[in-house]
Amino acid sequence: MPKAKLEQPVETPALLEDFYRQMLLIRHFEEKCNFAYRQGKVGGYMHVYIGMEATAVGFNKALRQKWDYVMAAYRDHPQPLLMGSDPVAVMAEIMGRKGGLSKGKGGSMHIYDIEKGFFGGWGIVGGHTALATGLAFAAKYREEDRVTLCYLGDGAANAGVFFEVLNMSSLWDLPIIYIIENNEFAMGTRLEYHASDTELWKRGLPFAMECERIDGMDVLQVYKDAQRLVEKTRKSSRPMVVEVMNYRFAGHGAADNDRRLYRTAEEEETAMHRDPLPRLEKVLLDRNVMTREKMEAIDEEIKAQVDRIYEAADAVPFPDPSEVYEDVYTDMGPEKGH
Repeated sequence: MPKAKLEQPVETPALLEDFYRQMLLIRHFEEKCNFAYRQGKVGGYMHVYIGMEATAVGFNKALRQKWDYVMAAYRDHPQPLLMGSDPVAVMAEIMGRKGGLSKGKGGSMHIYDIEKGFFGGWGIVGGHTALATGLAFAAKYREEDRVTLCYLGDGAANAGVFFEVLNMSSLWDLPIIYIIENNEFAMGTRLEYHASDTELWKRGLPFAMECERIDGMDVLQVYKDAQRLVEKTRKSSRPMVVEVMNYRFAGHGAADNDRRLYRTAEEEETAMHRDPLPRLEKVLLDRNVMTREKMEAIDEEIKAQVDRIYEAADAVPFPDPSEVYEDVYTDMGPEKGH
C-alpha cells in the first residue's frame, strides 16, 4: 500500500516568526514589569503572564482586529500589547503615569483601550464575566457578527456570577467564548483544593453549551483551536467554555515571593519543559525557519525594544493631584442633557 500523504503544516515562516516575536515581547515586557515593581515604580498590585504567552498570542491571531471584543481579569498586560495598543502607554499605565491608557489611574489591573477592542482588565474575581456577557449581548442586539473573548482564571470559574452568566448567555444565544486559563493555582491554592470537579471545561455542560479543553502551552495548537472556535462562535452565535491548560511560572502576583508554600521546585522544573517559547523554538529549528543565531538576535532585539519602552514610560509624569476626581464621577442629571 502507498504511504499516506503527510499533512503539511499550514503556518508560514512569516507567521511562525510573528508568533515568536510576540511571545518574546510579552515575556520580556513582563520581566521588565517585575523589575519596575521591585524598583518601587509600580503601585498597587501586579500580575504577570510569564509562561502563559501562547494562549493570548494564539487567540488574538484568530480575531478580527478592532472588531471583536476582548475582556480580561487582572492578568491583563498581553492583550493590549497584541491588539495594537501603544506599548509605552501600557507600561506607563502600569507605572501610574499620566500618559497611561487609563491616565495612570487604573494601574496594572485596569488597562483599557476601547478603540482597539480591549474592554479592560478587571480586579473583582469573576465579576468581569458579567460585563463581557453584556458586550456579547450588545453585539447580538445590534446584529453585529462580533465575537467576545472573556479571559478568566481557574479560581474565578467557581464564582457564583460566572454560573449566572453561563445560564444567560446560553439562554440568549450570545456569541462569547469564556476562556478559563487554568494555570493550576488560584492565588496560592492548588486546583484540587478549590474545585470539587477539576475538569473546569465542564462548567458549561449544565447550560447546553459546547465545552472543551485545549493545550495552552503550544502556540500553534492554540492558534488552530482558536481559529476553529472563534469562527464557530461567529457563525452560530452560541457561547462556549474553553479550558486552556497553562502553568504559571511566576508567582500569583509580583509580591508572591514564597511559591514553595504551595508548590515544589521539582514541580516547577518539570513544568518548565512545557515552556511555550522553547517549544516554538524547536519548531523553528526543525522546519529550518531560522537558525539558533537568528533567534538569539531577535531575542536581543526584543530586549532592547522593551528597555526603550520602559525608559520612555518612566519619563512620563505622574497625574497632577488636581485631577484626582476627573474621569471618576459622571453627572447624569437632566441639566447636563443626559
